Amino acid sequence: MLPHVRPTICIATMTLYFVAGEASGDTHGASLMTALREHDPNLLFLGRGGPRMRELATGSFVDWSESSSVLGLWEVLKQYGYFRQQFHATIQQIAAQSPDALVLIDYPGFNLRLARALRSRLPRLKIVYYISPQVWAWNRRRIPHMAKWLDLMLCIFPFEENLYKQSGLRAVFVGHPLIEELRSKRSDVARDPQLIGFFPGSRPREVARLLPLMLEVAKELLGTRSGLRFEVAAASHQLARTISNMLSQSGAWADAVCVTVGEATSLMQRASAGVIASGTATLEAACLRLPFVLVYKVSWLTYVAARLVINVKHLGMPNVLANKEVVPEFVQHRATTGAVRTALEQILDDCQTRSVMLAEFDRLVQQLGEAGSSGKAAAAILSLLNAQPRSH
Repeated sequence: MLPHVRPTICIATMTLYFVAGEASGDTHGASLMTALREHDPNLLFLGRGGPRMRELATGSFVDWSESSSVLGLWEVLKQYGYFRQQFHATIQQIAAQSPDALVLIDYPGFNLRLARALRSRLPRLKIVYYISPQVWAWNRRRIPHMAKWLDLMLCIFPFEENLYKQSGLRAVFVGHPLIEELRSKRSDVARDPQLIGFFPGSRPREVARLLPLMLEVAKELLGTRSGLRFEVAAASHQLARTISNMLSQSGAWADAVCVTVGEATSLMQRASAGVIASGTATLEAACLRLPFVLVYKVSWLTYVAARLVINVKHLGMPNVLANKEVVPEFVQHRATTGAVRTALEQILDDCQTRSVMLAEFDRLVQQLGEAGSSGKAAAAILSLLNAQPRSH
C-alpha cells in the first residue's frame, strides 16, 4: 500500500510594478503599498519611485525621485534625453518582469505615455492609475483615449468618477489621501497671531522663484508690524541650506525669519496666516484651516504654454473645488510684493475675511471623502485582479 502523500498547494503570488515620479507620489505610493500588504502579505512590489516606496519593495526598485522631480516645460525639455532613457528602461523592465499589474501614481506627463506604450506591447497587463490626472483642467479630449489604455482609474475628487465612467473607463472614487495623511498629524496647538508661514514649494526652482517674493513681503510687513515673525517650511535639508543662504543676504531684518525642515503640517496649525505655492500644500492648508494667499511663478515659456491648454478659471485646488476664488491667487506677473502683502494684511486684520475663508474650507473638505483612501484603492486594485486574473 502506497503511503499517503499530502498534496502540495501552490499559492500564486501576484507582482505589482509601481511608477511614481515626485515626493508626493512616493508618499501616496508607500501608503498604497502598505494597504495592499494588509490585504495580501504575499504581494511582490517592483518599480521606481522614491525612498519610502523603495523601503517597501520586495524586488528590483529604482529610486529616481531626485532626478524625476522637475517643474515646467523648459525644465522638462532640458532633461528630455534623461526622460527618454528612463521611459525606455521602464518599458524594458516591465516587459522582462511580467508583472500582474502596473500601478501608475500621478506624474501624468510620464505615466500616461507609459500606459499608452504598454497597452499595445503588453495587452494583457492590467494598468491602474492612482491619483487621477487633472485632464479635466487641461485636456478633456484625452479621456476617451485614456479609457483605451487603462483598466482602472482611482479618483481622489468625487466629480472625477462620472467624468471617466462616461468614456467607458472603470473608475472608483476612493477619497483624497490627504485626509488620511493628516489624521495623525493634527494637534490642538493654539495659533500664534504674530506668526506667518511661508511655503515656497518642494522643488529648487519653485523656491528660487517664489521665496524672494515672500521675503520681500516679510520685509515690508515688518516695516509697520515689528512684532511679526516668519517661518519658512523647507521640504528637505538641502532646500533648507539654500533658503538659509538666501536669508543671509537679506540683512538684519531676516532675524525675524526662521527655517524648519519637515514641519510644514505643524506650521500650518501654528501660524495665523500663510503664503503658499500652488500645489498640494494649498489643499493641506485648507484641511488644517490656515487662511492663506496663493502665489505661483514659472518660466514664461511654461506659462504661455499652460495658458493655451488650461481651461479652468482658477489654479489652486480650493478655488477649483469651490468654483470661485476662496483664496486670493497671484500668478506670474500678478505675483507682486504689494498685491500679496495687501491680501495677507486683509487676512490678518479682517475677521470677516477669515471667517468666510474658513467656512469655505470646511465645505470643500467634506467633498474629499473620509480617511482610508489607501485601503479603498488597494481593495479596488485587488478586486480588478481577482475578478479577471491574468493568464500567463
